[in-house]
Amino acid sequence: MVKDVAALIGRIGIGIVFVAHGWQKWTEYGLAGTAGSFEKMGVPLPSVSAAFAATVELVGGLALIAGLALPIAGVLLAANMLGAWMLVHLPNGLIGEGGAELVVVLGAAALALGFNGGAYSLDRVLFKNNKVLNPAAV
Repeated sequence: MVKDVAALIGRIGIGIVFVAHGWQKWTEYGLAGTAGSFEKMGVPLPSVSAAFAATVELVGGLALIAGLALPIAGVLLAANMLGAWMLVHLPNGLIGEGGAELVVVLGAAALALGFNGGAYSLDRVLFKNNKVLNPAAV
């Protein structure tokens, strides 16, 4: 039970950060502004990348919080953070201005929680016997 509560707290915390970043891309910057920023950073296909990042962060963060489609959300969020690390943060090192520490932590946490999200999740309720969407199913 303690590990399930800890996983829930982790999912909520990491999910909130992803939702905030996705929401910011959609509403504060807008997709055009996000794409323009991505273009300046050298991200390929900036409009497509902006839509992907904004959607994965917002929807994936919500899925993480709810515990819905956790493996899928975890993999997509981790892939998004891997792209951010490889395309933007890698030249800046791990810590400091523009460093990769946040994207590394968020990506690793999303992946870990995607496959170990605990009992308090919609996946557990909706997909009790599905080993893909509920890795705890035996």
